[in-house]
Amino acid sequence: TGTGLMIRAALELGMDPALIAGVDPSRGMLAENRKHHPQVTLLEGKGEALPGADASVDFVCMGYALRHVEDLSRLFAEFKRVLKPGGRVLILEITRPANRVALRLIRFYMQHLVPRLGWLRRRNKSTVKLMQYYWATIAECVPPETILAALEAAGFKHVKRTVNNGVLSEYIAER
Repeated sequence: TGTGLMIRAALELGMDPALIAGVDPSRGMLAENRKHHPQVTLLEGKGEALPGADASVDFVCMGYALRHVEDLSRLFAEFKRVLKPGGRVLILEITRPANRVALRLIRFYMQHLVPRLGWLRRRNKSTVKLMQYYWATIAECVPPETILAALEAAGFKHVKRTVNNGVLSEYIAER
């Protein structure tokens, strides 16, 4: 669940809170999400070992968290395990720009401009650290070819990638 953005988006789309379950390995994140979404089921766990029965869900969504996964094959096998036949998976992920100019611009923006603006606004060194961490996740993100190949190797059908703004990728697949 992370910070709860995906839960919030699902609720804004009109999903019944009783049909939403969030999973996160952090008790702290789950506690924060419970404050904002008390009607949603929140479970402690990892994507590689989901707390759900086989073929029990229609949709699995993961947003901007592949960098926290050690084994994509295990993760995607677990997604497939809990999905009902015909169920879908949606993965949102940052993609490192292939264009060198775009990469340099984003690096400058993330490593220099945003931290300076944050410092001017808050006078807080943690903003600089946060942007350094965030840049590292972009610089070291999982390549699209690896994600697509791992989804196909896990047995997903109709695997597709859509790119927005050059760096935001949506991966969709069906069980």
